[in-house]
Amino acid sequence: MKMFVIIYGEAADEYVIAAITEAGVPGYTKMVDARGVGTETVPKLGTHFWPGKNNVLFMAVPDEETVLIAEKLRAVKKKHPRAGVRGFLLPMEEIP
Repeated sequence: MKMFVIIYGEAADEYVIAAITEAGVPGYTKMVDARGVGTETVPKLGTHFWPGKNNVLFMAVPDEETVLIAEKLRAVKKKHPRAGVRGFLLPMEEIP
């Protein structure tokens, strides 16, 4: 199992959710109003000077499903390069 983490500008929510739905992801945890500074876009700090916020998705997925999710995510990044979409894979072990 892997933990797939996707961080993206809130304006791209529709595109990211559509992509993971197309990839067949059955469930996720979504955090809204995340703020921070990245390397590919301007800071999103929810202030007058640095407006905007991010959303963060957490998805526990089997290893073999990560390839399709990553492919769909790359397509979103290519189509919407200013959306600040970043994806990360983390090893995961469920606690019994």
